[in-house]
Amino acid sequence: MTVAVIILSVIAVSGILALIFLFNYNHFQEYLIRINEAEVSIDSVLRKRFDLLNKSVDFIKETTNIEDTGTILPTIIQLRSQSVSNIELDKQLYPAIAEFQSYVEKYEDLKKNEGYVKTQILLMESESEIVALRKYYNDITKDYNKFMRKFPSRIVAFFKKYTKKELYEEQKEKKSILEELKA
Repeated sequence: MTVAVIILSVIAVSGILALIFLFNYNHFQEYLIRINEAEVSIDSVLRKRFDLLNKSVDFIKETTNIEDTGTILPTIIQLRSQSVSNIELDKQLYPAIAEFQSYVEKYEDLKKNEGYVKTQILLMESESEIVALRKYYNDITKDYNKFMRKFPSRIVAFFKKYTKKELYEEQKEKKSILEELKA
């Protein structure tokens, strides 16, 4: 009878441990799905911003009569040939937006250009989107990183080789770019 009790106890404890493992594993999967969805949304907005700036090279060239397109938005032209992560693309697009804004100071005719005005409005809208998506991503990622450090989820993270996720950084220059776009 004592052997049966021991076996039942081992089965019960194993079952409880398996349920705890499954609960934590499923919780990790929920976080990872939400993080991936946020990354896809951020990627979509970043690609939209990149495309807007990329298309602006043509109407800036037409309006300013600059012959060499390599001197118009060189950051964007350089990014065309690179494969970068979302975070890196996000960091590199802000100097390109600043370059885009600088042309209106040099060439007054751009203020009258419908393509420039439309691009400026769309960049401002995309900035609002990216700020909200970045905040959402950071919130989910912070929760994921906290959950990964807690017991017993830390054990699941170890066995499944989950790693800490990187956050999007807030930069002061991003706020000034948004203010410039509104002007």
